[in-house]
Amino acid sequence: MLVKQIMSAQVVTVEMDDTLQVVKAIFENLRFHHLLVVEDGELVGVVSDRDLLKAISPNIGSNTESYRDTATLNKKVHQIMTRNPVTLNQNASLHDAIRIFNGNRISCLPVVNDTARLVGILSWRDILKHLEGLLIT
Repeated sequence: MLVKQIMSAQVVTVEMDDTLQVVKAIFENLRFHHLLVVEDGELVGVVSDRDLLKAISPNIGSNTESYRDTATLNKKVHQIMTRNPVTLNQNASLHDAIRIFNGNRISCLPVVNDTARLVGILSWRDILKHLEGLLIT
């Protein structure tokens, strides 16, 4: 089984100077947990929903929200992203992906082709969904 057979080819990206308000809106409107950060078309980082939650005030959207709370949404993606993410080639095996997940403290892998162009994303959830399908049949 190759990574390209189970990865998500729909990739949502943000840029380094996008605000956390943009990231928050994407996470609220889509069922993604990771956004890939690009600069001039090149992958430079990853932002997770957990990164966002750590970076913004917990009072946002509450009755006690203040200007200082909402100001946290003006931070830029580059301030909270994980830089130089571990990537995986689309022709890597599922075993290779599992080994990388187990050897690193990550929850997604950007997937690239042979020319290092971004073509997808693989999460441990994608792997579990695939394995569940194998167990049901």
